Amino acid sequence: MLILSAALLPLALIALFATLQTSRIADVDLRARLRVAATEASRGIAIELGGDMTALRVAMTALSSDPANSPSCARVEGVFAEQASAGARFGIYSADGRLVCGMAIPVRMVGAPDAGGVRAQVVPDTGVVLDIRGTNESRAVAFFPAALLRDKSQPSGFALPFESGIVHGGEAGLSLSTLPPETGIERLEQVSIPLSIDDLAFTMAVRRAPITSSIIVAMLLPLVMWFAATGIGWFVVDRLLIRPLRQLRDDIERYRPGHPMADVNLGAIPAQEIADLGETFQELTHTVERHEQSMADGLVRQTKLTREVHHRVKNNLQVIASLINFHARSAHGAAASDAYATIQRRVDALAVVHRHHYAEMEENRGLELKSVIGELASNIRATSSTDTAKIGITLNVEQVLVTQDVAVAVSFLLTELIELAVSVNPQAQIGISLRPVAGSDTAVLRASSPSLVESEELDALVATRYGRIILGLSRQLRAPLHHDPLIGAYEITIAAKTA
Repeated sequence: MLILSAALLPLALIALFATLQTSRIADVDLRARLRVAATEASRGIAIELGGDMTALRVAMTALSSDPANSPSCARVEGVFAEQASAGARFGIYSADGRLVCGMAIPVRMVGAPDAGGVRAQVVPDTGVVLDIRGTNESRAVAFFPAALLRDKSQPSGFALPFESGIVHGGEAGLSLSTLPPETGIERLEQVSIPLSIDDLAFTMAVRRAPITSSIIVAMLLPLVMWFAATGIGWFVVDRLLIRPLRQLRDDIERYRPGHPMADVNLGAIPAQEIADLGETFQELTHTVERHEQSMADGLVRQTKLTREVHHRVKNNLQVIASLINFHARSAHGAAASDAYATIQRRVDALAVVHRHHYAEMEENRGLELKSVIGELASNIRATSSTDTAKIGITLNVEQVLVTQDVAVAVSFLLTELIELAVSVNPQAQIGISLRPVAGSDTAVLRASSPSLVESEELDALVATRYGRIILGLSRQLRAPLHHDPLIGAYEITIAAKTA
């Protein structure tokens, strides 16, 4: 909207300025013609008044010295003869106020002119009175009616209607002609020309082109065109570009991978480029959907294959455990039977992890270590020798989830620690606990037994047989294994999360 306005507004202003400039040129031309006409009209009035007043002054001078000078009176009457038909009058008075020539003027002058001077007075709607005072207190008064002055003020070749008048000292004066009424906002062009008689001036005025509705429309048309062009441009851009793009954006935002995209009504989009863009995105979503379906199918196949592998490993471990048990029955001597039992417990520990991992693969959440440790303890009790038939394993394990690698290492570590305790005391009582650490994805695994209290026999077994194994398993768990020799406990922190 702003870009369209900035682009089109200068054109509208140029058109508006051109319209105003045309009107201004017409006004200048009218003003020049009016001044020429007013100068011509004022010259006609000034010549008429000046000539008559000169003749009147000459007669007043002659009659002031000889009141019986009939020829002087006759000459001035001859001068006023033509104007008398239009209503012009004059009168010459002696120093004592007697009328010596002409006729009395029924107009009372306000004040008196200086000796030798002329005083003018405008009688509204009637005419103009001129008063001349001689050096010996004689006076001459002349009255010029409006009709006479109107006739003398007609400019030649000026066809426009005009109004004219005579003013005295800038005040309201005599109206000689008026303009006919006209609708619209009236604008006058007026000029005033001094007549060089007292403070009389001739005024003339004509109408400029009136400000009508058509002129207003013509002046505002560029701005209207600018506003219309901006509005149409905005409408076109909004309806044909912005709204389809906004609709396409909303459809894209609503799209979620794995769900089919709602069909976009591409036929309702007027811009072909936007319709092509929407069609391209729809094709892209279909392609992504096909690829995701293909990946999902591949994941299902991979999951089945992995489950099959774990199932076969579990079966193989069970077969190996069965073979070890079979050979243990035919073994000669307690040492050989114990060796077979030790191997069998480690194979069982690995088999337990694979069995539980096979069961948890559907949800892929991880292995529940509680069930793994419970089954591991049961297998150890089941495979213990006669001497260790009274072995007791107490479990205090909370439910946590771990990965397969952690479960394997924990199973082997508990197996080694239980065998270490049994090796010190075949009838040992062992406690196993597992509790999660609040605010972290870890858990503390603890194995305690009186057999694990520091002793020479325990130290010898750790140094010769079990130490390297449990140290390697703790490294696999990426945590140090702590031994409390006073109370007989091993403790390690493992990665786990609450079930």
